Amino acid sequence: MLPLERPLVMGIVNITPDSFSDGGKFLDRAAALAHARRLIEEGADVLDLGGESTRPGARPVSEEEELDRIIPVLEALADAPLPISIDTRRPAVMREALAHGASMINDIEALSAPGALEAVVPTDCAVCLMHKRGEPATMQHDPRYGEVVSEVADYLAGRIAAARAAGIGADRIVADPGFGFGKTLVHNLALLKRLPEVVARLGVPLLVGWSRKSSLGELTGRSAGDRLAGSLAAALLALLGGAKILRVHNVKETRDVVLVWEAWRNA
Repeated sequence: MLPLERPLVMGIVNITPDSFSDGGKFLDRAAALAHARRLIEEGADVLDLGGESTRPGARPVSEEEELDRIIPVLEALADAPLPISIDTRRPAVMREALAHGASMINDIEALSAPGALEAVVPTDCAVCLMHKRGEPATMQHDPRYGEVVSEVADYLAGRIAAARAAGIGADRIVADPGFGFGKTLVHNLALLKRLPEVVARLGVPLLVGWSRKSSLGELTGRSAGDRLAGSLAAALLALLGGAKILRVHNVKETRDVVLVWEAWRNA
């Protein structure tokens, strides 16, 4: 159980060769572990380990390969003083990760895969239910909505209801609008601007991930590795919109944003 009186910072550890901004940098176990410990030192509240890239255009990896990437790092972080989340959409990976000490499952498919709900219901782990449209390989090929904010909120409300019906308590659930997952820049900005409506509709904490995403590249013209300023601006806007968890690559800098926002809020 984490207190949500202040927003939390979730540090990203991509143990993949093809993630959009740091693919390959932390594929080696030692490099991934060193990066995870650095994020802890910088003030992360949660770490999010991922063994499969789900960036636009990404191809799936095998279940065995995903496990081979994340389980050794998860085991090595058994002494970490914070919860570990696993970014996966495979029920078998969920079960193995939870058996090895993971505290949260962050699923881009919102536990909709056969067996996903059953994998997490018997445990006390937290879950993050995300909205996406389409599959990673093709989801950015002309995504369309009638009204993106209501459609995203409707989908997430349905997945929250399914999770609750399966036996997952509301205090275990976080929702993610899925910025960049089957959405254009216009869709992403509409969701960000109207985030308070999504928060009010869902009634669970909202996780937001804008860090280094391509929408920021469209706005600024900068490459993925040069989007820190844009990422921090988006993080602040997400806080103003009611986000409770920020999923980011740059923990130290985002913590500073949270501290300034908190001081402003409490002045």
